[in-house]
Amino acid sequence: MADIAAAAGFAVQTVYFVFHTKTEVLDSAYSLAVMGEDDPAVPQDQAWYRQAVAEPDVTIAVRLVVEGVSEILRRVAPLDYAVRTAAAADPEAAAFLARNEGMRMDGYREMVDFLVRKCPLPEDLTKERATDLLLFLASPGAYRALVIERGWTHAEWIAWTSGALVQQLFEPGGRPSSRLAAPRGSG
Repeated sequence: MADIAAAAGFAVQTVYFVFHTKTEVLDSAYSLAVMGEDDPAVPQDQAWYRQAVAEPDVTIAVRLVVEGVSEILRRVAPLDYAVRTAAAADPEAAAFLARNEGMRMDGYREMVDFLVRKCPLPEDLTKERATDLLLFLASPGAYRALVIERGWTHAEWIAWTSGALVQQLFEPGGRPSSRLAAPRGSG
């Protein structure tokens, strides 16, 4: 809290007065990261989400989802890493992380629901497993690993993740696709 107060130029007591606990600070920071600063709204009320729901082509809809989620991940990924590190030693941070992961799972499950109305999943893939794949491929950890740590561009991550999701969720047997070529220079 002292570091937050110093960075913001406020007294520590002011930070405690406004937020009361570290968990409240985390909650506010996550909410801002998820909803955005310019025109804050939950993902379901953001333009990219409405466009993805309305788009009849599943490939385009997946791309819209990944583009929208990527903007959230761009803001959340550094914060997520700090929360996961803190959660290892702090029960409040662990509970906060579990709560946020539950909300992310619910949101991603809703996205899978509207995507499968456009194109059914292969017979051997359940909605629950499809949600797991979305949670993994479009996670703060995956974004951080490839973009922040490995140097992929934001656009490369969007293209690869969109292609991987289409392949894994909607192509029977997850057949390789030319859309999944690794970005240039990624080794």
